[in-house]
Amino acid sequence: MSNENQFDVVVIGGGPGGYIAAIRAAQLGFKTACIDAWSNAAGKPAPGGTCTNVGCIPSKALLQSSEHFEHAGHAFAEHGINVSGLELNLPQMLKRKDTIVKQNNDGILFLFKKNKVTFFHGLGSFGGKADEGYTINVSGPTTATLTAKNVVVATGSNARQLPGAEFDEKLILSNEGALDIEAVPSKLGVIGAGVIGLEMGSVWRRVGADVTVLEGLPTFLGAVDEQIAKEAHKLFTKQGLKINLGCKIGAITKGENNVSVAYADSTGAEQTATFDRLIISIGRVPNTNGLNGEAVGLQLDERGFVVVDDECRTSLPGVWAVGDVVRGPMLAHKAEEEGVAVAERIAGQHGHVNFNTIPWVIYTSPEIAWVGKTEQQLKAEGVAYKAGTFPFMANGRARALGDTSGMVKFLADATTDEILGVHIVGPVASELISEAVVAMEFKASSEDIARICHAHPSLSEAVKEAALAVDKRSLNF
Repeated sequence: MSNENQFDVVVIGGGPGGYIAAIRAAQLGFKTACIDAWSNAAGKPAPGGTCTNVGCIPSKALLQSSEHFEHAGHAFAEHGINVSGLELNLPQMLKRKDTIVKQNNDGILFLFKKNKVTFFHGLGSFGGKADEGYTINVSGPTTATLTAKNVVVATGSNARQLPGAEFDEKLILSNEGALDIEAVPSKLGVIGAGVIGLEMGSVWRRVGADVTVLEGLPTFLGAVDEQIAKEAHKLFTKQGLKINLGCKIGAITKGENNVSVAYADSTGAEQTATFDRLIISIGRVPNTNGLNGEAVGLQLDERGFVVVDDECRTSLPGVWAVGDVVRGPMLAHKAEEEGVAVAERIAGQHGHVNFNTIPWVIYTSPEIAWVGKTEQQLKAEGVAYKAGTFPFMANGRARALGDTSGMVKFLADATTDEILGVHIVGPVASELISEAVVAMEFKASSEDIARICHAHPSLSEAVKEAALAVDKRSLNF
Protein backbone atom coordinates (compact mmCIF):
# COMPACT_ATOMS: atom_id res chain seq x y z
CA MET A 1 0.00 0.00 0.00
CA SER A 2 1.29 3.45 -0.89
CA ASN A 3 2.46 5.61 1.98
CA GLU A 4 0.00 8.32 0.95
CA ASN A 5 -2.91 6.12 2.07
CA GLN A 6 -1.41 5.35 5.48
CA PHE A 7 -2.76 7.62 8.20
CA ASP A 8 -2.43 8.17 11.92
CA VAL A 9 -6.15 8.94 12.18
CA VAL A 10 -9.02 8.13 9.82
CA VAL A 11 -12.44 9.59 10.61
CA ILE A 12 -15.47 7.87 9.08
CA GLY A 13 -18.18 10.50 8.71
CA GLY A 14 -17.95 14.23 8.03
CA GLY A 15 -20.74 15.56 10.22
CA PRO A 16 -20.17 17.88 13.20
CA GLY A 17 -18.44 15.18 15.23
CA GLY A 18 -16.41 13.80 12.35
CA TYR A 19 -15.10 16.87 10.59
CA ILE A 20 -14.25 18.56 13.88
CA ALA A 21 -12.41 15.44 15.10
CA ALA A 22 -10.42 15.36 11.87
CA ILE A 23 -9.48 19.04 12.07
CA ARG A 24 -8.42 18.81 15.71
CA ALA A 25 -6.39 15.65 15.04
CA ALA A 26 -4.59 17.41 12.20
CA GLN A 27 -3.95 20.44 14.41
CA LEU A 28 -2.28 18.09 16.90
CA GLY A 29 0.14 16.90 14.23
CA PHE A 30 -1.49 13.65 13.11
CA LYS A 31 -1.68 12.66 9.47
CA THR A 32 -5.45 12.63 9.17
CA ALA A 33 -8.13 11.63 6.67
CA CYS A 34 -11.89 12.12 6.75
CA ILE A 35 -14.31 10.02 4.70
CA ASP A 36 -17.82 11.28 3.97
CA ALA A 37 -20.47 9.98 1.55
CA TRP A 38 -22.87 12.94 1.40
CA SER A 39 -23.35 14.37 -2.10
CA ASN A 40 -25.25 17.42 -3.32
CA ALA A 41 -27.65 17.46 -6.26
CA ALA A 42 -24.72 17.78 -8.65
CA GLY A 43 -22.99 14.74 -7.16
CA LYS A 44 -20.29 16.85 -5.56
CA PRO A 45 -19.05 16.35 -1.97
CA ALA A 46 -21.36 17.76 0.70
CA PRO A 47 -19.63 17.22 4.06
CA GLY A 48 -21.38 18.32 7.22
CA GLY A 49 -23.68 15.35 7.75
CA THR A 50 -27.34 15.57 8.65
CA CYS A 51 -26.75 18.81 10.54
CA THR A 52 -25.47 20.79 7.57
CA ASN A 53 -27.42 19.09 4.78
CA VAL A 54 -30.88 18.23 6.13
CA GLY A 55 -30.91 19.31 9.77
CA CYS A 56 -29.66 22.22 11.85
CA ILE A 57 -28.51 24.57 9.11
CA PRO A 58 -31.31 24.34 6.50
CA SER A 59 -34.02 24.26 9.16
CA LYS A 60 -32.68 27.48 10.72
CA ALA A 61 -32.59 29.09 7.28
CA LEU A 62 -36.27 28.26 6.72
CA LEU A 63 -37.19 29.25 10.26
CA GLN A 64 -35.62 32.67 9.69
CA SER A 65 -37.24 33.17 6.29
CA SER A 66 -40.67 32.08 7.49
CA GLU A 67 -40.38 34.32 10.55
CA HIS A 68 -39.64 37.31 8.32
CA PHE A 69 -42.71 36.45 6.23
CA GLU A 70 -44.93 36.23 9.29
CA HIS A 71 -43.59 39.50 10.69
CA ALA A 72 -44.18 41.27 7.39
CA GLY A 73 -47.75 40.03 7.33
CA HIS A 74 -48.65 40.55 10.97
CA ALA A 75 -46.14 42.50 13.05
CA PHE A 76 -44.71 45.25 10.86
CA ALA A 77 -47.84 47.43 10.99
CA GLU A 78 -47.35 47.96 14.73
CA HIS A 79 -43.92 49.41 13.92
CA GLY A 80 -45.42 51.83 11.39
CA ILE A 81 -44.34 49.73 8.43
CA ASN A 82 -47.19 49.06 6.05
CA VAL A 83 -46.76 46.16 3.65
CA SER A 84 -49.11 45.68 0.71
CA GLY A 85 -49.15 42.91 -1.85
CA LEU A 86 -47.22 40.50 0.35
CA GLU A 87 -46.42 37.33 -1.55
CA LEU A 88 -44.53 34.17 -0.68
CA ASN A 89 -41.85 33.18 -3.18
CA LEU A 90 -41.32 29.65 -1.91
CA PRO A 91 -38.84 28.61 -4.65
CA GLN A 92 -36.62 31.54 -3.67
CA MET A 93 -36.95 30.66 0.02
CA LEU A 94 -35.84 27.09 -0.70
CA LYS A 95 -33.07 28.33 -3.02
CA ARG A 96 -31.71 30.56 -0.26
CA LYS A 97 -31.75 27.59 2.10
CA ASP A 98 -29.84 25.47 -0.42
CA THR A 99 -27.29 28.24 -0.96
CA ILE A 100 -26.60 28.44 2.77
CA VAL A 101 -26.17 24.66 2.93
CA LYS A 102 -23.65 24.74 0.06
CA GLN A 103 -21.73 27.56 1.71
CA ASN A 104 -21.36 25.41 4.80
CA ASN A 105 -20.35 22.36 2.71
CA ASP A 106 -17.71 24.38 0.91
CA GLY A 107 -16.57 25.89 4.18
CA ILE A 108 -15.81 22.46 5.60
CA LEU A 109 -13.87 21.47 2.48
CA PHE A 110 -11.86 24.70 2.83
CA LEU A 111 -11.14 23.90 6.48
CA PHE A 112 -9.88 20.46 5.48
CA LYS A 113 -7.43 22.04 3.03
CA LYS A 114 -6.39 24.68 5.54
CA ASN A 115 -5.66 22.06 8.19
CA LYS A 116 -4.14 19.52 5.77
CA VAL A 117 -6.87 16.91 6.29
CA THR A 118 -7.10 14.49 3.34
CA PHE A 119 -10.73 14.17 2.27
CA PHE A 120 -12.23 11.11 0.58
CA HIS A 121 -15.70 11.38 -0.96
CA GLY A 122 -17.38 8.03 -0.45
CA LEU A 123 -18.66 5.48 2.03
CA GLY A 124 -16.10 4.37 4.60
CA SER A 125 -16.16 0.82 5.95
CA PHE A 126 -13.89 -1.46 7.93
CA GLY A 127 -11.91 -3.90 5.83
CA GLY A 128 -10.16 -5.69 8.66
CA LYS A 129 -7.25 -5.46 11.03
CA ALA A 130 -3.75 -4.67 9.78
CA ASP A 131 -0.27 -4.41 11.21
CA GLU A 132 -0.63 -0.64 11.17
CA GLY A 133 -4.02 -0.81 12.89
CA TYR A 134 -7.01 -1.16 10.57
CA THR A 135 -7.81 -1.10 6.88
CA ILE A 136 -10.62 1.18 5.80
CA ASN A 137 -12.27 0.84 2.42
CA VAL A 138 -13.72 3.82 0.56
CA SER A 139 -16.39 3.13 -2.06
CA GLY A 140 -18.57 5.40 -4.15
CA PRO A 141 -17.42 8.51 -5.97
CA THR A 142 -13.92 7.77 -4.66
CA THR A 143 -12.44 4.29 -4.34
CA ALA A 144 -9.48 3.69 -2.05
CA THR A 145 -8.07 1.47 0.68
CA LEU A 146 -6.59 3.23 3.67
CA THR A 147 -4.79 2.09 6.79
CA ALA A 148 -5.02 3.86 10.11
CA LYS A 149 -3.58 3.48 13.58
CA ASN A 150 -6.66 5.18 15.00
CA VAL A 151 -10.20 5.17 13.59
CA VAL A 152 -12.97 7.51 14.71
CA VAL A 153 -16.49 6.37 13.84
CA ALA A 154 -18.74 9.39 13.40
CA THR A 155 -21.49 8.06 11.15
CA GLY A 156 -24.39 9.90 12.76
CA SER A 157 -28.04 8.90 12.79
CA ASN A 158 -31.09 8.43 10.58
CA ALA A 159 -34.72 9.42 11.07
CA ARG A 160 -36.72 6.72 12.83
CA GLN A 161 -39.44 5.30 10.60
CA LEU A 162 -42.92 4.51 11.80
CA PRO A 163 -43.80 0.91 10.90
CA GLY A 164 -46.30 0.87 8.06
CA ALA A 165 -45.52 4.47 7.12
CA GLU A 166 -42.13 4.39 5.45
CA PHE A 167 -40.72 7.66 4.16
CA ASP A 168 -41.29 8.36 0.49
CA GLU A 169 -40.31 12.06 0.92
CA LYS A 170 -43.30 13.04 -1.18
CA LEU A 171 -46.35 12.46 1.01
CA ILE A 172 -44.75 10.94 4.11
CA LEU A 173 -41.75 13.03 5.05
CA SER A 174 -38.74 12.76 7.31
CA ASN A 175 -36.79 15.86 8.33
CA GLU A 176 -35.22 15.73 4.87
CA GLY A 177 -38.47 15.90 2.94
CA ALA A 178 -39.91 18.45 5.37
CA LEU A 179 -37.25 20.90 4.21
CA ASP A 180 -38.15 20.60 0.53
CA ILE A 181 -41.93 20.75 0.20
CA GLU A 182 -42.46 22.36 -3.20
CA ALA A 183 -45.78 24.05 -2.40
CA VAL A 184 -47.28 25.10 0.93
CA PRO A 185 -49.65 22.30 1.97
CA SER A 186 -53.14 23.35 2.88
CA LYS A 187 -53.20 20.79 5.70
CA LEU A 188 -49.97 19.49 7.23
CA GLY A 189 -49.81 16.70 9.77
CA VAL A 190 -46.89 16.17 12.13
CA ILE A 191 -46.46 13.01 14.18
CA GLY A 192 -44.21 13.82 17.11
CA ALA A 193 -44.07 17.06 19.12
CA GLY A 194 -40.31 17.02 19.56
CA VAL A 195 -37.67 19.42 18.29
CA ILE A 196 -38.00 18.56 14.58
CA GLY A 197 -41.78 18.36 14.64
CA LEU A 198 -42.22 21.72 16.33
CA GLU A 199 -39.60 23.49 14.22
CA MET A 200 -40.89 22.18 10.89
CA GLY A 201 -44.49 22.65 11.96
CA SER A 202 -43.66 26.26 12.80
CA VAL A 203 -42.01 26.90 9.43
CA TRP A 204 -44.99 25.72 7.40
CA ARG A 205 -47.62 27.26 9.70
CA ARG A 206 -46.01 30.67 9.29
CA VAL A 207 -46.27 30.51 5.50
CA GLY A 208 -49.89 29.40 5.46
CA ALA A 209 -50.32 25.71 6.31
CA ASP A 210 -52.95 24.48 8.75
CA VAL A 211 -50.72 22.39 11.04
CA THR A 212 -51.88 19.58 13.33
CA VAL A 213 -49.38 17.89 15.65
CA LEU A 214 -50.12 14.42 17.00
CA GLU A 215 -48.01 13.43 20.03
CA GLY A 216 -48.11 10.06 21.72
CA LEU A 217 -47.03 11.21 25.18
CA PRO A 218 -49.62 12.71 27.51
CA THR A 219 -47.33 15.62 28.40
CA PHE A 220 -45.88 18.31 26.16
CA LEU A 221 -42.08 18.39 25.88
CA GLY A 222 -41.53 16.01 28.75
CA ALA A 223 -37.76 16.65 28.84
CA VAL A 224 -38.29 20.37 29.32
CA ASP A 225 -38.90 22.02 32.68
CA GLU A 226 -42.64 21.68 33.27
CA GLN A 227 -43.28 25.38 33.88
CA ILE A 228 -41.41 26.32 30.70
CA ALA A 229 -43.16 23.60 28.68
CA LYS A 230 -46.61 24.80 29.81
CA GLU A 231 -45.74 28.36 28.80
CA ALA A 232 -44.49 27.17 25.41
CA HIS A 233 -47.61 25.07 24.83
CA LYS A 234 -49.79 28.08 25.55
CA LEU A 235 -47.82 30.28 23.15
CA PHE A 236 -47.67 27.73 20.31
CA THR A 237 -51.40 27.07 20.60
CA LYS A 238 -52.10 30.80 20.46
CA GLN A 239 -50.02 30.99 17.27
CA GLY A 240 -52.22 28.37 15.63
CA LEU A 241 -50.39 25.07 16.04
CA LYS A 242 -52.99 22.41 16.86
CA ILE A 243 -51.20 20.19 19.37
CA ASN A 244 -52.91 16.94 20.34
CA LEU A 245 -51.33 15.00 23.21
CA GLY A 246 -51.83 11.38 24.26
CA CYS A 247 -52.55 10.15 20.73
CA LYS A 248 -52.25 6.48 19.78
CA ILE A 249 -51.47 6.30 16.08
CA GLY A 250 -53.25 3.64 14.06
CA ALA A 251 -53.30 2.99 10.33
CA ILE A 252 -51.68 5.50 7.99
CA THR A 253 -53.06 5.33 4.46
CA LYS A 254 -51.66 7.09 1.42
CA GLY A 255 -54.00 8.41 -1.26
CA GLU A 256 -52.98 9.85 -4.57
CA ASN A 257 -52.36 13.32 -3.15
CA ASN A 258 -52.96 12.98 0.57
CA VAL A 259 -52.35 10.90 3.68
CA SER A 260 -54.98 9.75 6.18
CA VAL A 261 -54.06 9.03 9.79
CA ALA A 262 -56.29 7.03 12.08
CA TYR A 263 -55.63 7.62 15.77
CA ALA A 264 -57.18 7.43 19.19
CA ASP A 265 -57.16 10.76 21.00
CA SER A 266 -56.41 11.30 24.69
CA THR A 267 -59.95 10.27 25.64
CA GLY A 268 -59.70 7.03 23.64
CA ALA A 269 -62.08 8.25 20.95
CA GLU A 270 -61.23 7.09 17.43
CA GLN A 271 -60.34 9.88 15.02
CA THR A 272 -59.24 10.20 11.41
CA ALA A 273 -57.40 13.16 9.93
CA THR A 274 -56.41 13.70 6.30
CA PHE A 275 -53.39 15.78 5.35
CA ASP A 276 -51.76 16.96 2.15
CA ARG A 277 -48.39 16.08 3.66
CA LEU A 278 -47.36 14.18 6.78
CA ILE A 279 -44.08 14.75 8.66
CA ILE A 280 -43.01 11.92 10.94
CA SER A 281 -40.56 13.03 13.62
CA ILE A 282 -40.44 10.34 16.28
CA GLY A 283 -36.73 10.38 16.98
CA ARG A 284 -33.58 9.12 15.34
CA VAL A 285 -31.63 5.87 15.25
CA PRO A 286 -27.84 5.36 15.08
CA ASN A 287 -26.44 4.89 11.59
CA THR A 288 -24.03 2.01 11.09
CA ASN A 289 -25.27 1.14 7.59
CA GLY A 290 -22.39 -0.13 5.48
CA LEU A 291 -19.82 0.36 8.24
CA ASN A 292 -18.97 -3.37 8.26
CA GLY A 293 -18.03 -3.23 11.92
CA GLU A 294 -18.39 -7.01 12.15
CA ALA A 295 -15.19 -7.34 10.12
CA VAL A 296 -13.23 -6.13 13.13
CA GLY A 297 -15.60 -7.11 15.95
CA LEU A 298 -17.01 -3.65 16.63
CA GLN A 299 -19.57 -4.01 19.42
CA LEU A 300 -23.08 -2.56 19.11
CA ASP A 301 -25.68 -2.48 21.86
CA GLU A 302 -29.26 -3.74 21.61
CA ARG A 303 -30.42 -0.41 20.14
CA GLY A 304 -27.71 -0.32 17.48
CA PHE A 305 -25.41 2.23 19.12
CA VAL A 306 -21.65 1.69 19.03
CA VAL A 307 -20.64 0.72 22.57
CA VAL A 308 -18.15 3.16 24.10
CA ASP A 309 -16.85 4.04 27.54
CA ASP A 310 -16.99 7.49 29.14
CA GLU A 311 -14.09 8.62 26.94
CA CYS A 312 -15.60 7.38 23.64
CA ARG A 313 -13.32 4.34 23.40
CA THR A 314 -14.84 1.26 21.81
CA SER A 315 -13.87 -2.27 22.84
CA LEU A 316 -11.29 -2.25 20.02
CA PRO A 317 -7.87 -0.68 20.61
CA GLY A 318 -7.47 2.47 18.56
CA VAL A 319 -11.14 2.65 17.55
CA TRP A 320 -13.26 5.49 18.89
CA ALA A 321 -16.82 6.65 18.24
CA VAL A 322 -18.54 10.00 18.74
CA GLY A 323 -21.82 11.83 18.16
CA ASP A 324 -25.23 10.40 17.34
CA VAL A 325 -23.88 6.88 16.82
CA VAL A 326 -23.05 6.57 20.55
CA ARG A 327 -24.92 7.10 23.82
CA GLY A 328 -25.93 10.54 24.97
CA PRO A 329 -27.96 13.35 23.48
CA MET A 330 -28.16 13.53 19.69
CA LEU A 331 -26.93 17.10 19.44
CA ALA A 332 -24.45 18.54 16.94
CA HIS A 333 -22.55 20.45 19.60
CA LYS A 334 -22.26 17.35 21.79
CA ALA A 335 -20.74 15.55 18.78
CA GLU A 336 -18.29 18.40 18.22
CA GLU A 337 -17.12 18.35 21.83
CA GLU A 338 -16.63 14.59 21.69
CA GLY A 339 -14.73 14.93 18.41
CA VAL A 340 -12.29 17.41 19.94
CA ALA A 341 -11.93 15.34 23.11
CA VAL A 342 -11.17 12.12 21.19
CA ALA A 343 -8.51 13.81 19.05
CA GLU A 344 -6.88 15.14 22.20
CA ARG A 345 -7.06 11.76 23.92
CA ILE A 346 -5.35 10.13 20.94
CA ALA A 347 -2.59 12.70 21.50
CA GLY A 348 -2.32 11.68 25.16
CA GLN A 349 -4.13 14.76 26.41
CA HIS A 350 -7.18 14.90 28.65
CA GLY A 351 -10.17 15.79 26.48
CA HIS A 352 -13.15 17.12 28.39
CA VAL A 353 -16.89 16.74 27.80
CA ASN A 354 -19.32 17.58 30.61
CA PHE A 355 -22.75 16.15 29.80
CA ASN A 356 -24.24 18.15 32.68
CA THR A 357 -23.55 21.44 30.93
CA ILE A 358 -24.59 20.60 27.38
CA PRO A 359 -27.25 23.14 26.33
CA TRP A 360 -30.46 22.14 24.55
CA VAL A 361 -32.32 24.41 22.14
CA ILE A 362 -35.60 24.31 20.22
CA TYR A 363 -35.54 27.01 17.54
CA THR A 364 -39.22 27.83 17.48
CA SER A 365 -40.54 31.32 18.13
CA PRO A 366 -40.23 31.85 21.00
CA GLU A 367 -37.10 29.75 21.32
CA ILE A 368 -36.71 27.26 24.14
CA ALA A 369 -33.28 26.65 25.68
CA TRP A 370 -32.07 24.99 28.83
CA VAL A 371 -29.07 23.55 30.62
CA GLY A 372 -28.83 21.41 33.72
CA LYS A 373 -31.63 19.95 35.80
CA THR A 374 -35.35 20.62 35.49
CA GLU A 375 -37.50 21.31 38.53
CA GLN A 376 -39.20 17.93 38.20
CA GLN A 377 -35.81 16.19 38.13
CA LEU A 378 -34.69 17.94 41.30
CA LYS A 379 -37.93 16.98 43.05
CA ALA A 380 -37.55 13.35 41.98
CA GLU A 381 -33.95 13.30 43.23
CA GLY A 382 -34.89 14.88 46.55
CA VAL A 383 -32.61 17.87 46.03
CA ALA A 384 -33.50 20.98 48.02
CA TYR A 385 -33.53 23.97 45.67
CA LYS A 386 -34.60 27.57 45.24
CA ALA A 387 -36.26 28.91 42.10
CA GLY A 388 -36.40 32.35 40.53
CA THR A 389 -38.22 33.51 37.39
CA PHE A 390 -38.42 36.72 35.40
CA PRO A 391 -40.83 37.39 32.51
CA PHE A 392 -39.72 39.04 29.28
CA MET A 393 -42.80 41.27 29.46
CA ALA A 394 -40.92 43.22 32.16
CA ASN A 395 -37.79 43.58 30.03
CA GLY A 396 -37.32 46.89 28.20
CA ARG A 397 -35.39 45.44 25.25
CA ALA A 398 -38.04 42.76 24.72
CA ARG A 399 -40.72 45.46 24.62
CA ALA A 400 -38.71 47.39 22.05
CA LEU A 401 -38.29 44.25 19.96
CA GLY A 402 -42.02 43.59 20.16
CA ASP A 403 -41.47 40.10 21.56
CA THR A 404 -42.28 39.85 25.26
CA SER A 405 -43.37 36.23 25.41
CA GLY A 406 -41.79 33.78 27.82
CA MET A 407 -39.48 33.91 30.82
CA VAL A 408 -36.12 32.98 32.33
CA LYS A 409 -36.00 30.50 35.19
CA PHE A 410 -33.12 29.75 37.57
CA LEU A 411 -32.83 26.72 39.84
CA ALA A 412 -30.16 26.84 42.55
CA ASP A 413 -29.11 24.65 45.44
CA ALA A 414 -31.01 25.68 48.57
CA THR A 415 -27.87 25.52 50.73
CA THR A 416 -24.92 26.45 48.52
CA ASP A 417 -26.76 28.54 45.90
CA GLU A 418 -24.88 26.69 43.12
CA ILE A 419 -26.79 26.95 39.84
CA LEU A 420 -28.39 23.58 39.07
CA GLY A 421 -30.38 24.50 35.99
CA VAL A 422 -31.42 27.45 33.83
CA HIS A 423 -34.46 27.36 31.55
CA ILE A 424 -35.56 29.97 29.03
CA VAL A 425 -38.52 30.35 26.73
CA GLY A 426 -38.39 33.61 24.84
CA PRO A 427 -36.56 35.68 22.23
CA VAL A 428 -33.07 34.43 21.24
CA ALA A 429 -33.01 31.95 24.12
CA SER A 430 -30.38 30.01 22.14
CA GLU A 431 -27.92 32.86 22.65
CA LEU A 432 -28.90 33.74 26.21
CA ILE A 433 -28.36 30.19 27.48
CA SER A 434 -24.60 30.40 26.91
CA GLU A 435 -24.14 32.61 29.96
CA ALA A 436 -25.74 29.90 32.08
CA VAL A 437 -23.54 27.20 30.51
CA VAL A 438 -20.39 29.15 31.37
CA ALA A 439 -21.65 29.84 34.88
CA MET A 440 -22.48 26.19 35.55
CA GLU A 441 -19.18 24.97 34.09
CA PHE A 442 -17.43 27.12 36.70
CA LYS A 443 -19.91 26.10 39.42
CA ALA A 444 -21.19 29.64 39.88
CA SER A 445 -23.97 30.58 42.24
CA SER A 446 -27.11 32.44 41.28
CA GLU A 447 -25.77 35.38 43.28
CA ASP A 448 -22.69 35.44 41.04
CA ILE A 449 -24.92 36.10 38.03
CA ALA A 450 -27.11 38.50 40.02
CA ARG A 451 -24.08 40.67 40.88
CA ILE A 452 -22.62 40.80 37.36
CA CYS A 453 -23.34 44.01 35.44
CA HIS A 454 -25.45 43.34 32.35
CA ALA A 455 -25.85 45.88 29.55
CA HIS A 456 -29.03 47.96 29.52
CA PRO A 457 -31.25 47.62 27.68
CA SER A 458 -30.61 44.01 26.76
CA LEU A 459 -32.42 40.71 26.84
CA SER A 460 -29.61 39.37 29.02
CA GLU A 461 -30.94 41.51 31.86
CA ALA A 462 -33.76 38.97 32.14
CA VAL A 463 -31.12 36.38 33.04
CA LYS A 464 -29.72 38.64 35.76
CA GLU A 465 -33.21 39.39 37.07
CA ALA A 466 -34.13 35.70 37.24
CA ALA A 467 -30.93 35.12 39.24
CA LEU A 468 -31.94 37.96 41.57
CA ALA A 469 -35.38 36.37 41.89
CA VAL A 470 -33.82 33.23 43.40
CA ASP A 471 -33.17 35.42 46.47
CA LYS A 472 -36.56 37.15 46.04
CA ARG A 473 -34.94 40.49 45.16
CA SER A 474 -35.80 41.03 41.50
CA LEU A 475 -35.61 44.75 40.74
CA ASN A 476 -37.86 45.15 37.70
CA PHE A 477 -40.76 42.84 38.43
